[in-house]
Amino acid sequence: MPRDKTLSHEIVKKAVKEEFLEKGFEDASVRSIGARAGMTSAGLYRHYADKEAMFNAMVEPLIDSIKEWTLKHTSKKYGLLEDEASEEELFGESFVDMVKEVILPRRDEFILLMSRSGGTKYENFIHDYAEENQKELLDAIRYLKEKGHSTADIGEEELHMLLSAYLTACFEPIIHDYDDEKVIKYLDTVQKFFMPGWLKIMGIK
Repeated sequence: MPRDKTLSHEIVKKAVKEEFLEKGFEDASVRSIGARAGMTSAGLYRHYADKEAMFNAMVEPLIDSIKEWTLKHTSKKYGLLEDEASEEELFGESFVDMVKEVILPRRDEFILLMSRSGGTKYENFIHDYAEENQKELLDAIRYLKEKGHSTADIGEEELHMLLSAYLTACFEPIIHDYDDEKVIKYLDTVQKFFMPGWLKIMGIK
């Protein structure tokens, strides 16, 4: 967490983001960040404990928002299933909506997370996020089966592969820095391509 929340902290935060975006975590240096912010390395440590803390402060608010959206989405789906909602209601909201609502407004932080995080605990974010979600999805598939749906017989490794492919496809337009209009267009294409497969796996169609 930042140690200093004064106006100077906003200057430091901007310098930190610029340095990591330009060089990535491993090649970034505290001295260079200090030069960008117009202060010494010692001055920076009044704001952050070390370089890792600086990087974490850039990406963790986004990660928290992604996890919060995912949790709300999962809870909402189970509620709709209990209420025997229509397929349109059940699948009207998807991961693509999270990308549009949560990630697109924070492009810089997402780029840091996806392609500048080598050497940090977040360098395997897609793999880790897919693992977290595959457990939830397997539970959902079992739940649907208990409800009488003809769900697919799919294992953890197979589901992980499909989730990784889906997440990568959703993230690629942003990683390639397409403008918002193109990103949304490509996300809609990804949705149309993947959704029939997900519905079939879950025994909905």
